[in-house]
Amino acid sequence: MQQEQGRFITVLMAEDDPDDRMLTQEAWEENRLANGLHFVEDGEQLMDYLYRRGQYADLKHEPLPGLILLDLNMPRKDGREALAEIKADPELRRIPIVVLTTSRAEEDILRTYDLGVNSFIIKPVTFESLVEVVKTLAKYWFGIVELPSDGSGGSCG
Repeated sequence: MQQEQGRFITVLMAEDDPDDRMLTQEAWEENRLANGLHFVEDGEQLMDYLYRRGQYADLKHEPLPGLILLDLNMPRKDGREALAEIKADPELRRIPIVVLTTSRAEEDILRTYDLGVNSFIIKPVTFESLVEVVKTLAKYWFGIVELPSDGSGGSCG
């Protein structure tokens, strides 16, 4: 579906809840998205993935993800800390980041936008709603917007 109307970019989701990862994968499949969807379980793994450290060292020659879906409340390093670190790094800051969280706190909304997040979405409560959110995200990020293509989170094909 998406390769015909837009770009093929890899999406990285930082989410500690295994059920949320599974539901997002199912929503991805329900929308027949060809774009790769990869998962990390916390902010430390997210940074290791982006810097190609540890278990992700073999990805050194792969393009960075073109979009990050970020949960805020994760163990070890939460999404707020990871967001600040990503946006402070000239090599990573262009990667669009969409916060996908259960938090409805105005403080989280304001703080993440101040840190440079591209969108803030409250996780839907039903699977059908999640499918719609994924469809909308895909249409917007893969079909409408222009992303950088310089290896800093841009398209890879």
